[in-house]
Amino acid sequence: MKKIMLSLFFSLSLFAKCIQDPSALATALFKLDYSAILPISIGGIPVAKGRMPDSINRVVKPICICPFPPPIFIRIGIPIGYFNPDRMIDAVKAPYCFASLGISIDGVYGNAGVQGDKEGEHTFFQAHMLFFAPFEMLGILTDSVCFQAPNELDIGYMTEIDPMWNDDTLAALIQPEALLFGNPVTNLACMADSISAQADYANPALFWCKGSWGNAYPMTGRVVANDLVQSSASVAAELIYKLHRQMQMWATWGEAALCSKYPAPIWQKDAYRMQLLTPIPHPAAMAIGKTGILWSFSKNPPFKGDNFGYIIFRKKDCCAF
Repeated sequence: MKKIMLSLFFSLSLFAKCIQDPSALATALFKLDYSAILPISIGGIPVAKGRMPDSINRVVKPICICPFPPPIFIRIGIPIGYFNPDRMIDAVKAPYCFASLGISIDGVYGNAGVQGDKEGEHTFFQAHMLFFAPFEMLGILTDSVCFQAPNELDIGYMTEIDPMWNDDTLAALIQPEALLFGNPVTNLACMADSISAQADYANPALFWCKGSWGNAYPMTGRVVANDLVQSSASVAAELIYKLHRQMQMWATWGEAALCSKYPAPIWQKDAYRMQLLTPIPHPAAMAIGKTGILWSFSKNPPFKGDNFGYIIFRKKDCCAF
């Protein structure tokens, strides 16, 4: 009976559908967990507390000074810190399916060429990073440089055209340390990260861990398939780390980021929060590594295509003037 059920489950997975949903973007704006933006600090003083801890808030000085074009040369401002929902990441079974937007860029809705085997121990996702600026779209808070975004909505990265995403050996070209941290011994240390992640704190010292989601190495689309929804979150976190390593996502937190962002090839997990958006939105954002037992139940209804979209909140420290 078990073999029959597994065979049926695998057969259904062959028809990963990219569901067309014109309301997807509106859902993103109205289902966004705006409380995850908190806490907000101004001049090093917390002015609005949130339900999630802000372990990365290290800017404590009341004023900031940044370079400015001549003839002024410098500008003086006030540090502002908050978690900015500035990215979307899709983890999809159907290639070229943008689940967060409800579209497929190749125009194919239905079977789009599934990769991976859910009947085995691992499964495979493609992933996309999209620029997302809800404040710009809604036209709020845009009078401050700290809330302005260069792109309201745009495609930033697609793994379908990245050979390193599909091959663990090629991926080692940008992550040679995987030989040191991608093994069962270092995985034991991830138990501590897994425990802290349940309290929405991702331990940045254990950078090779993704809490309950496993090891961050190798940075590819192949992950453990024990829970498909949790596995998709693991892939989304994988892409964040990969883009940091490729210098395509830069750090926006800490005093060094008050005037401009800076490269961070080793990610800082507690600078990020994630919220499941598609196919069934989860009402609350979470830390990287939080077990799917607490948030993934009933989030992948049948015949939805196993395509998932997440809103990414990133800590932002900025000098407002």
